[in-house]
Amino acid sequence: MPEALLTQILPTPSEAKQAEETSRLLSSRLRSKTPLRLRVVGAPEDETVVLPASALKMLVGILDEMGRGNTVTVIPVHAELTTQEAADMLSISRPSLIQMLDEGKIEFRKVGTHRRVRFESLTAYKRKVHAERLAALNELAAYDQEIGI
Repeated sequence: MPEALLTQILPTPSEAKQAEETSRLLSSRLRSKTPLRLRVVGAPEDETVVLPASALKMLVGILDEMGRGNTVTVIPVHAELTTQEAADMLSISRPSLIQMLDEGKIEFRKVGTHRRVRFESLTAYKRKVHAERLAALNELAAYDQEIGI
């Protein structure tokens, strides 16, 4: 995957403000299922950009995060990550990730001697772990209710 996709740069305060204002303006168009036509300022009058409704929803989400001063990373769902990129996304060490891969907890493939993890496999693992944690918390809450805590 191109490294530029994973480069994280914090927006400047002025960029965050611009993003917040633009997000607010575009949010009113989210209910529409039709593409948004935008005129490019400084270009000939007939030059417009057509933004599909699904792309508008993503753009508003990106602008919301930027408006809060957060970095945003866009990763195609079919992208393949290096073990270091995958470990960084899980906030674990690379050796810990490799152990999980070898135990079959996350799907991967080998390219020569290198492991590659599909982004969708990584997100599936994260969803599974989240569901397991939520179930454990619900079980603890039920037990607390049962014993009267």
